[in-house]
This record gives sequence, structure tokens and C-alpha cells, in this order.
Amino acid sequence: MTQSRTAIRIGGLLALNRTLFPAIEARSRPYDAKADEFQDIVKSGRTHMQDAVPVRLGEVFRAWSVIVRDHLRRIQFAAEDLKILGLGGSATGTGLNTHPQYRFRTAELLSEYIGQDLQSAPHLMAAMQSLSPFVAVSGSLRNLAQDLVKISHDLRLMDSGPKTGLKEIKLPPVQPGSSIMPGKYNPVMAEMTSMVCFQVMGHDSAIALCAQAGQLELNVMMPLVAYDLIHSIEILGNTIAALTTKCLAGIEPVRDRCNAYAEGSLALVTALNTHIGYLNAADVAKESLATGKSLREIVLEKGLMDEATLAQVLDLDTMSQMPPSQV
Repeated sequence: MTQSRTAIRIGGLLALNRTLFPAIEARSRPYDAKADEFQDIVKSGRTHMQDAVPVRLGEVFRAWSVIVRDHLRRIQFAAEDLKILGLGGSATGTGLNTHPQYRFRTAELLSEYIGQDLQSAPHLMAAMQSLSPFVAVSGSLRNLAQDLVKISHDLRLMDSGPKTGLKEIKLPPVQPGSSIMPGKYNPVMAEMTSMVCFQVMGHDSAIALCAQAGQLELNVMMPLVAYDLIHSIEILGNTIAALTTKCLAGIEPVRDRCNAYAEGSLALVTALNTHIGYLNAADVAKESLATGKSLREIVLEKGLMDEATLAQVLDLDTMSQMPPSQV
């Protein structure tokens, strides 16, 4: 059984380095490219699905790039435990009938073979009983999958429409979307991403259940762990690669729609708080919503600010500037 655990570890390491890690690293580049391309576009922010202060479309994509890169770091950290081998523990971790140098020499040879720094576990019985390294890697995959679902849903929302939704961006059409509605296309790559991520989350739940199902000196649930872990790594890596090439790279902004939402958002009144007070700002927002007049019109009509100062305070470029960072 120690051979089975070692096989799962090596299989996981190889799958991560050949499939998932390259896909994540490649994916961050389109995000960064789109962030630079869309940096001058201001759109309405939204919190609680309601109008919020303006943001830059480029920073939305840059935030996604940072999120994905952070997940890469977390998965790489979790994968370090896969390099600790219980090989040589024999039936129960005692090492019965094995050469004293077997586990050390085998770790060295396997390290050379796969190009990874593998080491023998300091306590072979502990290595045999616990599946926690696989749970940790699977959990880091689930964590990535959850953010990918959020991003894929955001892409769908931002592309919703074209007439009755947000339509702040255009996702590249991959296939005709309807046999009954001519001209329609659906965000199928984003939807595919969500479905794969749901499968990864299901695998993670199964792996967690397997890890707690061992008894005494052996956990016999390893075949399912092996299948689910490797499958999660492969489908997640392939999905990220497909989403990058067939969706992210071809996204186009709808500049007029972004600007119209940003200019028309009642949340711009937030910038007036420190100049006319919260209560006056709230009254201006309520009147704008009731009458259809712009915030600028109402503030000037009430004489709450002069035109030059108001223009400076409600400047969208200034309002949407991000604070300095190391990103």
C-alpha cells in the first residue's frame, strides 16, 4: 500500500507540473494584457448587485490576474507535502522485510527520474495512516475552482444582453446559441468552466470523506482518492487552457455602455459626502431617482457646489484611480 500512496503522490506532482501549473501561468498573461488594454475604460462598480462607485474595467481584469496567481502559489505550497514518501513502510509502517536504505535510495532514484526533490517520510506509520497531503492539494484546487466560478459568472453577467442586460463586454462567440432565436450566442466557455469547477468541488468532497474513512494502520480508500485527485488536476488544467484561448483572449469592451453606466450611477453621490454632507447627498440621490435629473443638475440647482468644484469632485477618472500597489 505504500507503493499506492507513492504512485498517487508522483501522479499528482506530474499532473500539476504538466497540466495545471502551465495553464494557470499562461492564463494570467491574458488577464494582464486585457487589464492594460482596458485601463482607460471607467464602468460602474456594483455591490449587493446595486450601483456602487466607479471602477476601471482594466482593474477588474487585473484583480482576476492577481487572484489566479495567488491560487498558483497556494497550490504549489500544498503540493510540497506530496514530495514526502512513505515508501518502505511495508505493511503497517514498520518497514518489515525491507532493506534499511531502501526508502532513502528509492526516494533518490525517483527524484532523479521525475525531476522533483522527493524525501522519505520521517515517520512511516504516520505517512501510511494519513491522507492529509492529498486533502490539502484537493482543497487548494477547490479553492481555485470557487474563484473560477465567480469569475466565470462575472463574465456572463458583464456580457448579458445584448439589449436587456449589462453588455459591458463582448465575449467571443464560440457557437450559435439557439436554434429558435437567430443571431443569439451564449457564453458557453464561461458556463463550461463553472460545470468543470463544480465537478472539482465534488471530487474534493469525496477525497475528504475518503481521508477520514481509514481504520487503524491503513486507509483503504486510496483508489478513489487517486482517481478524483488526478482527474481534478487534469480537467481543471484543460479547462483553464480552453477558457484562456477561446474566451479571455477575444474579449472586447463595450465602451459606450460602460461609460453610460458610470455616468448614470447614483453611487457617484458618494463623492459628494465630504463636500455637502451625507444628508444633503442622500436628498440629492433620492431626487435624482425620482425626477430622472442627473446628480450634477440637482446639486447646481440647489446651489450646494459651484460648477468647477463639482466637475472636479465627480471626475470619473479620479474617482476610479486605484491606490499605489506592488502588483
